[in-house]
Amino acid sequence: MIIVKVGGSLGIDYAALCEDVAALYKEGRKLIVVHGGSAETNRVAAALGHPPKFVTSPSGYTSRFTDRKTLEIFEMVYCGVQNKGLVERLQRLGVNAVGLSGLDGRIFEGKHKDTVRSVEDGKVKVLRGDHTGTVERVNTGLLTLLLDNGYLPVLTPPGSSYEGVAVNVDGDRAAAALAVAFGAEALLLLSNVPGLLRDFPDEASLIAEIPAGEVEAYLEFAHDRMKKKVLGAAEAVRGGVKRVVFGDARVSKPVTAALAGRGTVVR
Repeated sequence: MIIVKVGGSLGIDYAALCEDVAALYKEGRKLIVVHGGSAETNRVAAALGHPPKFVTSPSGYTSRFTDRKTLEIFEMVYCGVQNKGLVERLQRLGVNAVGLSGLDGRIFEGKHKDTVRSVEDGKVKVLRGDHTGTVERVNTGLLTLLLDNGYLPVLTPPGSSYEGVAVNVDGDRAAAALAVAFGAEALLLLSNVPGLLRDFPDEASLIAEIPAGEVEAYLEFAHDRMKKKVLGAAEAVRGGVKRVVFGDARVSKPVTAALAGRGTVVR
């Protein structure tokens, strides 16, 4: 099993991604695709007069503050435009893809965090009305049913709280939880950079390999969204995933390239 997580930042070549996924699917490889949609969500939110708000936690992680209106925009983009766009591309390439959110069938389930701590002007503030959560359980039964019948799941946040409330979950950490649940041979975290960079944004400073037991020590090199990817990688290898690769989603055959070790390999 290969878990492919592709981000939603600008510059990603979704056509190349889908062509590569389709070729591997037709070879009989079992895959699950997880995707984001952050750039398009930001654009749509601004156009609708409800621009995105990002908060930085005391520990230095940046995330989207998701009030109810933001959640609705998030679902419109992630579950609608982005998800169905990928499903359509894959269907046209002969892949029987099924697009689902983590809310459907409680594929991604965990705790709902109603409040979030944010550092603003050097002070820690508590913001209420947040719709975010963590993935603590994965509905492998539903996904196995699809996989065993020849379908390729294409998944996206949000997930479900234990109470059935839609919650924005981090896509990289959701993919990590998915990889652990399936005992995946590889988790590929593809984005608009070639991997983890020692001197961001200098792409020549790519870190080629990270020992599995030292992943969190490399957090100092992670900027912005890459911090969650490194955290997801740490969770995946602790959970028994054999290999995690931070790969480049701007290149041709991005999945094949990552499987071949192009990027930052954690093992």
